[in-house]
Amino acid sequence: MHVPTIVWFNIPAGESDRARAFYEKVFAWTTEPFPGMEGAFEIATGGIGGEILARTYPGEPITVFVGVPSVEEYAARVRGAGGRVVIPKMPVPGRGYFAVCEDTEQNRLGLWEDDPSAG
Repeated sequence: MHVPTIVWFNIPAGESDRARAFYEKVFAWTTEPFPGMEGAFEIATGGIGGEILARTYPGEPITVFVGVPSVEEYAARVRGAGGRVVIPKMPVPGRGYFAVCEDTEQNRLGLWEDDPSAG
């Protein structure tokens, strides 16, 4: 049985260049523009990958994404356990699908499904 694990994280930023400089200076992570997403930057950590992207609301926290075999199945599991789906399944072209959920304590977590044919 595959145990879902954390595979990605998003760091929201008011100023992406300032955030990039911070993470590059503190951890020596490298950042590159994220293809197809204006103002977003992919982070190479040497481990779990991540992204710096524009903050969508004040106080938005870092979101971790859990790799699952099916976003739809695990979104249903979230709802069945008392959580809610905040952003329904969406494609990331050429990479896969994601959804953003909240647990019973209003903590956000993402679901990620690898699928290179996503579009």
